[in-house]
Amino acid sequence: MKKYVLALMLLPLVSNAQLKDLLGKASDAVKSKTGTTGLSTTDISKGLKEALQKGVEKEVTKLTATDGFYKNEVVKILLPAELQKVDNTLRKMGMSKLADEGIKVLNRAAEEAVKEAVPVFTDAITKMTITDAKNILMGDDRAATSYLEKSSSETLYAKFNPVVVSSLDKVGANKVWAGLIQKYNSLPMVSKVNADLDDYVTSQAMAGVFKMIAVEEKNIRNNLASRTSGLLKKVFALQD
Repeated sequence: MKKYVLALMLLPLVSNAQLKDLLGKASDAVKSKTGTTGLSTTDISKGLKEALQKGVEKEVTKLTATDGFYKNEVVKILLPAELQKVDNTLRKMGMSKLADEGIKVLNRAAEEAVKEAVPVFTDAITKMTITDAKNILMGDDRAATSYLEKSSSETLYAKFNPVVVSSLDKVGANKVWAGLIQKYNSLPMVSKVNADLDDYVTSQAMAGVFKMIAVEEKNIRNNLASRTSGLLKKVFALQD
């Protein structure tokens, strides 16, 4: 099927006879798979935008829920390397509950920040060109996710970071970690730490969003039941 779609993209380079043959084969192939006479480039673009929008909204909604990050092992934010020794030491000193709370509040800040994601992704999806759509359709299992990473990361960071900063305050993360670090630094024979969590949590929140969108994209590409509309079924039949 892919070779017919590729051939259609190269139509200006073929003769009239070749053109007629290619169109016939592509139409027959699409018809046999989808029960339709074919899809225009506009249909393909519309279908991919629909799939991306639904996938984004579905996965972002999951992440913004309480424990959307904290109880999801795929995206759960753990400690940066410089704070791992703080966590390990506190646990050895019988302060596991305090250490657990330190991790939880980082994830709470990410859950809050991700609420800003949908409008940013919607803008990137709206701006998708027909060429982008073709490349995504015939790309690998995370081609759409890669498109969103490339087109949205800078804007996402700008949106997420101030929310993370505010949320770390709101959920008490800065206070919790100030206390954790103070306790750690007061222990004998330890190297003092002074970690800035704002950039770390922002970057981890973004990484988590893209991970979950990639999971949903792979599901739509490979699971027929995930194609929830007639247009999605027709469009993704082209890459099957």
